[in-house]
Order: sequence, then structure tokens, then C-alpha cells
Amino acid sequence: MNLIRHTHIASRYVMPRPVDVWMPAAISDRRLPVIYMHDGQNLFDPALRADGEVWAVDQAIERLGAERGWPGAIVVGIWCTNQRWREYAPQQPFAALRQTRGWEGIIERMGGEPMSDAYLAYLVEEVKPFIDANYPTLPDRANTFIMGSSMGGLVSLYGLCCYPEVFSGAGCLSTHWPAGGTILVDELAALLPPPGRHRFYFDYGTVGLDAEYEPFQQRMDEWMRRAGYQYGHDWITRKFPGADHNEAAWRARVAEAIEFVVLGAR
Repeated sequence: MNLIRHTHIASRYVMPRPVDVWMPAAISDRRLPVIYMHDGQNLFDPALRADGEVWAVDQAIERLGAERGWPGAIVVGIWCTNQRWREYAPQQPFAALRQTRGWEGIIERMGGEPMSDAYLAYLVEEVKPFIDANYPTLPDRANTFIMGSSMGGLVSLYGLCCYPEVFSGAGCLSTHWPAGGTILVDELAALLPPPGRHRFYFDYGTVGLDAEYEPFQQRMDEWMRRAGYQYGHDWITRKFPGADHNEAAWRARVAEAIEFVVLGAR
């Protein structure tokens, strides 16, 4: 596996953590798009997980490349830390929850105030420049993407909304809407950039935590329509009956997310 692990990307925003970079085996002198993914330790190496289940993003990209005649993409996997909830909770939308009766419980569950603005600044201002300086990337907006699952789905959507000139697409698998409920959905929808220059992929299963997601996702879908996004072109939502909330489920459909978000109409 063509995987390089960096442990020395300094940050003035967040605590250090490993960052894995995977590249297709044969790229010659070609520059490639980049997908920034959260929970990086769950993407490639089964040895890093007790259950051995990973997304196998490398295999998904290689398979898509063979099917579509596509050179592939570089994947940057940013490991999470014990501050995962705080770093992935959309900070500006969560501010609207301060006046609700459940706010203290949210803070207790997260272990403190949301800090996703700092995490995204780390990704955009520190990790991305490092990657662009050291790897054969296509650094422009049209070739830069963000993707994750569960809370990682939330911060992917939020990341594009905060940095619409950096990211052109967001893959949000099993987006954990119940973290903030309908208020969170509505606040995130209010941050959507104008349609026409970005692509969003949403999905959910029907088992485990995913069983809670459908009404919230339907609410977001309605906001997407109202905002002028065209279903099947700018955005897509997929339901996977029987799919659970785990790496095995996301492995089964990550290729579909990448195909829509990254390849689009290519």
C-alpha cells in the first residue's frame, strides 16, 4: 500500500495527531485531486482497529479508476483524537443550541465546547498547504474535497459551508443529525453556499444509529431543494436499507460517494 504517515505537522490550532496520505500506485507525473477525510485511522489499515474493519478507500479508488479510466485521487486521512466530538461538532450551528434545555447535556457528552472552527482552520491553513507543498496535488477548489461519516459527516458539510472557495464537494455518510436535531439541520442549511459550484453526497442506513437519521435527512433534503440545488446534479441522498452505523457499511458505499462528489460528470 502506498501510504505515508506524517506525525510532525505542527499546529497552532489543535493538538498534534497522525495524518496519513495515500496515493495511487502509478501516477507518473500527473497531478491529482485530493480528498480530505476525517477519522483517518479507520480508512486503510485493518491492524489499527480491534475489529479489523476499515473503509478500504484505497481499494474503492483503484476500482473506480479501473472502471472509469480515471487516474484516481490522493486521500489525506486526518486521525481523530479524544476531542473528536468537540472537533467535529459544527461550531456556529451549535451556538443556536445554547438557549435550549438540552445544552448542558450536549456539553457534558462532548466533554466541552465545540471547537470545529479550530479543527477546520488546522485542516485548511496547516494540513492542506503541507500536502500541496509535498505531493503532486491539484490544489484548486475544483479538485479539493472533504468527506467523513457520522460526526465526520457533519463536519464535512460544515467545512464546505465555511470554506466554499477551498472545497468543491462534501461526502457526508451516515450524517449524525441527532447531535443537534432539527435546529442543527436548519442552522447548517442556512450556511449553504449558492448552488451551482459544489456537490454534496448524503446517505444513511436503517439499522443502529442510522435508524434515527431519515426524518432529519429529509428535512435537509428539503432545504437543499429550497436553496436551488438540483437533485442528481448538485446533490444526492441515498438510503441503504439494512445498513448499520459502522466501517463495514461505509466501505460498501464509499465508492459511490467518491464517484458522485469527485467524479461528478467527468
